Amino acid sequence: MTDSGPAPLPTADRPDIAARLRDALLAASFTADGLLDLLGAPAYAALARSETVPALRATRGDTPLETLVRLFLLQQPVPHARVAAVLEVEEAVEAGWLRRVGGDEVAATVDVRPYGGPGGEDWFIVSDLGCAVGGAGGIGQRDEGVVLGVGGASTTLAGITVRTPVAAALDLGTGSGIQALHAAQHATRVTATDLNPRALHITALTLALSGAPAADLREGSLFEPVRDDETFDLIVSNPPFVISPRARLTYRDGGMGGDDLCRSLVQQAGERLNEGGFAQFLANWQHVAGEDWQDRLRSWVPRGCDAWIVQREVQDVTQYAELWLRDAGDHRGDPAEYQARYDAWLDEFEARKVRAVGFGWITLRRTGSAEPVVTVEEWPHPVEQPLGETIRAHFERLDYLREHDDAALLDSRFKLVPEVVQEQVGLPGAEDPEHVVLRQHRGMRRATKVDTVGAGFAGVCDGTLSAGRILDAIAQLVGEDPVVLRDRTPAQIRLLVEQGFLEPAG
Repeated sequence: MTDSGPAPLPTADRPDIAARLRDALLAASFTADGLLDLLGAPAYAALARSETVPALRATRGDTPLETLVRLFLLQQPVPHARVAAVLEVEEAVEAGWLRRVGGDEVAATVDVRPYGGPGGEDWFIVSDLGCAVGGAGGIGQRDEGVVLGVGGASTTLAGITVRTPVAAALDLGTGSGIQALHAAQHATRVTATDLNPRALHITALTLALSGAPAADLREGSLFEPVRDDETFDLIVSNPPFVISPRARLTYRDGGMGGDDLCRSLVQQAGERLNEGGFAQFLANWQHVAGEDWQDRLRSWVPRGCDAWIVQREVQDVTQYAELWLRDAGDHRGDPAEYQARYDAWLDEFEARKVRAVGFGWITLRRTGSAEPVVTVEEWPHPVEQPLGETIRAHFERLDYLREHDDAALLDSRFKLVPEVVQEQVGLPGAEDPEHVVLRQHRGMRRATKVDTVGAGFAGVCDGTLSAGRILDAIAQLVGEDPVVLRDRTPAQIRLLVEQGFLEPAG
């Protein structure tokens, strides 16, 4: 980037040129799979870290794919004749995708990165030059207003989003358009908002180049561009959630004090959801001295919504400040200025009595129930993406448990979900284990302790017998009063259902 700010963008008013450019990219195998085959896994992975040397070494030939990689991914000038053998250079220059440089070379005006859709689709994510990787890349000082590509946060949100067919979806803070692109596959109408008009322009380019339907693009902060009478079946947002002393960078700093932006986003989402609709966000939240962080998050949940909030990571304030100072490239600048900014960050946290910052996922679902369920938990362990179906099923199980008291639960039949294993923990040679653990190998990959009755119950659940009949059989087997067993076991059954180890059999 230059001191004059981000470069001019391709026109978004020529979908025909975008379509022909897409055809040329696909014809040259400029796809996620094609890149992996060409570059090899190490060079491909290095690109995600903003390291280009391995890819430069792998593209020293003159094939169409190597030409496109050097042009759009590595931002290298390429001889006009080489590019002309792959795509229509003159119309790409006319539409602003390319520009002439040097004597007889052309260069890309934007980064275009292949991205594989969940159904095997070949998509292309457009972003500003040098900003293809979102998150803490530390790739150098970034200009205000630049638009980043797809980073870990973007793919995480895309993976946890519930993907059921809906009439209307809203992407708040669309950035490069990746969430809107995913939503376009299962929503009849997609609305995307962003405070940065450049982001809306790039979202239009991403959608056009990926062959997706156009979205309704609106400029403004958060819900401001949304009409009072508009509601949605799905709301997603990877907002500018960084808790910083001041709003330096639009793409990451929300401009509100502390974690107020994330709180406002969550609180305002409830009234924008249709019955049964989901709102899903990534967020940061403060851990404040003398305050339970889980209570803080429960206070954010709007009335009339179930919620599932998962804290995935916690950083102390020094780690947090260093992460985002490096994200902006401040560590590569003047040491005195870096120290002053670091000080300002710690001053802000000290004034707010913030000891740490949490990061995670927030999912709301609009419910007609008089007793919404709010679950706030910490789960820093590996999970299996995509998790959208796991999250949808979680809320479906909440409905089931709300509708079934203990008596109804005992009359119900359950099935153990696939790929659950039992682990027995105890001293070698002991007659009985100290405890039994059930462990999932799919979805959240949870592990939970159960007693021998719980383990035996789960193992027998194949959908044929009611829970009550299984407990009666276990009581007879272990010589326990069946009435007592029926009385104390429903709480354990509820936990196993809630955490996804058991599912109703119908």
